[in-house]
Amino acid sequence: MPVIDAHQHFWIYDPIKDAWITDEMQILKQNYLPDDLHKELKQAGVDGTVVVQASTRDQENTFLIQLAQAHPFIQGVVGWVDPCSHLLEEQLQIYQQIPIVKGFRHIVQSEPDDYLLRKQVQLGIAMIGRYGFTYDILIYPRQLAAALQLVESLPEQPLVVDHLAKPLIRNKQMEPWASQIKMLAQASHVYCKLSGWATEADWQQWTPEDVYPYFDVIFDAFGSTRILFGSDWPVCLLAASYSQIKQTVEQYLLRYYSEAIPAVMGQNAIRFYRLPVSS
Repeated sequence: MPVIDAHQHFWIYDPIKDAWITDEMQILKQNYLPDDLHKELKQAGVDGTVVVQASTRDQENTFLIQLAQAHPFIQGVVGWVDPCSHLLEEQLQIYQQIPIVKGFRHIVQSEPDDYLLRKQVQLGIAMIGRYGFTYDILIYPRQLAAALQLVESLPEQPLVVDHLAKPLIRNKQMEPWASQIKMLAQASHVYCKLSGWATEADWQQWTPEDVYPYFDVIFDAFGSTRILFGSDWPVCLLAASYSQIKQTVEQYLLRYYSEAIPAVMGQNAIRFYRLPVSS
């Protein structure tokens, strides 16, 4: 069964475009491109990836599409569109003709907490769904209440929560994140990425025992058929190497959900993003 990394990024570093990369993130202040990742994938035994936008610019989509067309291990692109743009439908009609584009994401974590409640935003995400695209939800725990209402308003739209909705692992805080994520998971069209957890823990001192209780919540809530492995490379390098990320997830699965390894490590991503890799 193919192993798919359902969440990674590429960029050519620019201090203005990438202003989110702060001084404490020096390791990220450089270019990260397919040749850099390909070495990690081969070493870790990963067959393909889904690359996700890191910049809210139209040029980001062109950049990622071109990389995907040149590097076959990139199985899908999650690009960026503004769900409130008056050009949204025109853009979606264009991207519908480019099979490598599987879905879209906006960096909602940088928006006000009521962003997902805005009618224009919900209409835009609904239109994205009507054109056959998935939508990645990138939020902080304080935005889960709004995400719950979004999910209820879009019962047919394939949605996936990035990075476990960024629980406060560093503070060992479970609630209200755990209760709200369980409520969100009751909607069968919502998936969750087992990604981004290392950078929500203590970057220098985290251990698997710090993060596994949060994995427990996700598996109890979503079940093994709606969880996707993702590395969040290169952002993960702030706290862990690529191999550490994969090994931590695999060790958890071997300990508690060994029968779910093919699904979590590949099959679910292939199904959710309609990837060309077959079982």
